[in-house]
Amino acid sequence: MISLRFQPSTAGVLSAPVGRAGLIKGFGLTKPRRTVRLGTVAMAAAPLEICVKASITTPNKLGDCPFCQRVLLTMEEKHVPYDMKMVDLSNKPEWFLKINAEGKVPVVKFDEKWVPDSDVITHALEDKYPEPPLATPPEKASVGSKIFSTFIGFLKSKDPKDGTEQVLLDELSTFNDYLKENGPYINGEKISAADLSLAPKLYHMKIALGHFKNWSVPDSLPFLKSYMENVFSRESFKNTEAQTEDVIAGWRPKVMG
Repeated sequence: MISLRFQPSTAGVLSAPVGRAGLIKGFGLTKPRRTVRLGTVAMAAAPLEICVKASITTPNKLGDCPFCQRVLLTMEEKHVPYDMKMVDLSNKPEWFLKINAEGKVPVVKFDEKWVPDSDVITHALEDKYPEPPLATPPEKASVGSKIFSTFIGFLKSKDPKDGTEQVLLDELSTFNDYLKENGPYINGEKISAADLSLAPKLYHMKIALGHFKNWSVPDSLPFLKSYMENVFSRESFKNTEAQTEDVIAGWRPKVMG
């Protein structure tokens, strides 16, 4: 069954209900909602409303925000149903600015209150939906956290001799060595919140550097390459990944500017 709901009074947003948090590829596919069993009574879990970036290249598709994907990945891994509202960030509708004056995504509605910031949202999801547990131990939570900023530095660099590539390689090498000793995931055998935060950023790194600099992760970092292949192949990731053309279009102004 295909379910698509337009809201005439809120131009600029596409609302598509999703059950078991399966992503909408184009139009909203409604799957059975997750069922929570309390004793002998079965209750359908109401989907959480989430505002996400809309594609800038293809109508009715999810956009390229890695922070939105982080939240969607968390919902997918926890099997939390959600209702995505795709917002055109180049023409933010008035209703969206009323619920979030900063105009940033993602924003999720918890108990009739709209909550911004992927850090806050993912912590709230962990509290409200503790199974399966995804919390990363504090001592491991920052593993790989410098990769994104060093990737951006290299991507924006116009001087091949400025050392930004080596700075990125140093961070990737450190992460590769960590995975060798502690993997396959950041917290060991099971995926955790730290992976769900890092994976979308690695996805952007792979696409953007491949396109703009003809660069790829070197074969000398096999544990990192395996990690990326493993995470990118998960159903939750496939269900929430941005289109390649959106990632490229999203980074183009930063590269060309």
